[in-house]
This record gives sequence, C-alpha cells and structure tokens, in this order.
Amino acid sequence: MVKYRDETLDRTFAALSDPTRRALLARLGERDGLSVSELAAPFPVSLPAIMKHLDVLTDAGLIAREKTGRTVSCRLTAQPMEQAMNWLNRYAQFWSEKFDRLAAFVEEETWPTQPSTPIPAQPNVQANVQASRSRAGSAHGRRKSTPPGRKPRS
Repeated sequence: MVKYRDETLDRTFAALSDPTRRALLARLGERDGLSVSELAAPFPVSLPAIMKHLDVLTDAGLIAREKTGRTVSCRLTAQPMEQAMNWLNRYAQFWSEKFDRLAAFVEEETWPTQPSTPIPAQPNVQANVQASRSRAGSAHGRRKSTPPGRKPRS
C-alpha cells in the first residue's frame, strides 16, 4: 500500500476543514490586510477563539500576520493553497477522464424504455408464504431454555 505523507498538505486541508476558518479566509480574500479586530467583528465568537483559528491558519501557512505598533494585521499567502489546488487538480483530471469514458459508453448504448418481454409470475409464491407461516408457528410453541440455577416457570 502506498502512503502519501505531506505535512504541508495535511495542515492545509485540516485548516480548511472548519467553516469559521474558511470564512476568515474569504474575508481576507475580499480585503487583504485586515486587523484581527476587523477580521473578528462579524463572527459570534470571542476574540480568543478567533485568535486560535488564526493560529491554525498561520501554522498551515495560509495567512501571515504582521504587527505594526499595537495592531496585528493578516494577509493571505498563496503557496499552500497552490499545493492543495495542484493536488486536487490531479484527481479532478483522473475523475474527469473516468466520467468522460462513462458518458461515451452510456451514449453509445441504446436503452429500451419498456421491457420487451413481460416478467413471468412466480407460481410458488403462495407455497413459500404457507411454508414460512408454518415455520413461524412451530417456533412459537417451543419451550425456552432456562439458565442454570433457575427454576423453570410453570
């Protein structure tokens, strides 16, 4: 079994797995260089929670933080996202080729809209129902075993 291990890619996808972190990235995509306070403003979570999300994004290399005086601003970094896109594009190409082959196969086949021959009825359906009823009835009359040390019920 082949194991693919790329720490950067793992951290990138782990960081992107959370909807709050994706929303933070989207806000930075709209306006780069937002301060942490501006970035956190629309979210219904505490500033320390946002800081933890920003730590994950920073560790994954998706954002960079710069401190100017007392203000910390964030900006997007492209390299980890490019690696993730390259990885996804490789598999998109694979699946695209598979789906193209499937579409070509389906388009070349002619599929009937109605079955040409009727499906014959099974003559032993009634006998099977009777047999299952009789087996169910016989199980009903059996005595159940009693655990050791217990007296059977009368």
